[in-house]
Amino acid sequence: MKASELKNMDLRELMDELNSLDFENVGGWPTPIKVGAAVLVLILVVALGYFLSISEANQVLDQQKKEEATLLQAYEKKAFQAHNLDQFRKQLVEMEQTFGALLKQLPKDTEVPGLLEDITHTGLGSGLEFENIELRDEMEKEFYAELPINIQVIGDYHGFGSFVSGVASLPRIVTLHDFTVARPAKGNQKQAPLGLLRMDITAKTYRYSSKDDATGNANSSSKKK
Repeated sequence: MKASELKNMDLRELMDELNSLDFENVGGWPTPIKVGAAVLVLILVVALGYFLSISEANQVLDQQKKEEATLLQAYEKKAFQAHNLDQFRKQLVEMEQTFGALLKQLPKDTEVPGLLEDITHTGLGSGLEFENIELRDEMEKEFYAELPINIQVIGDYHGFGSFVSGVASLPRIVTLHDFTVARPAKGNQKQAPLGLLRMDITAKTYRYSSKDDATGNANSSSKKK
């Protein structure tokens, strides 16, 4: 008899035995079948235990690992800040001093005419001729007010450069914006042969503005009434 025929007979016998099993009398099952059934039950219990318990525990573990990494980063950041707290305090004091010095460079209302005079003297000292210098409306910002000044001057490139450098050297904060250089207007044609040009430029200076100042001004004005 061939080996394949023997295997077929063994499978048939095994199937016959399985079909003839009495589930109400498990103790009477053949030993190999009882061992196989026990192994299957064990595998089923382990699989269910993994999916119902271990899998959930792994998810909790992963979540706790992420929380641990986040807490560790926060701890390292706070430890660094605590270690450098004195240095941060010194830097804060220096920043406050620097900010106070910058605020002192912002002109008050009463100083604006003097600033316009300084700008005029700087232009005249650079060999420029002023066509117009006009203070525009003040624009309120977050904690300061911006004061634009329209300037039109006649001169040459050397004088323009000297004027810009002189304005930048003023003790008060003044910035220059939106300049254009062109030939003089038709009314100044006599200056064209001299090689002179016209420069339109906007100078901006700044005034410190706070809610306390505004409240104080309002109260003082109401008292006057």
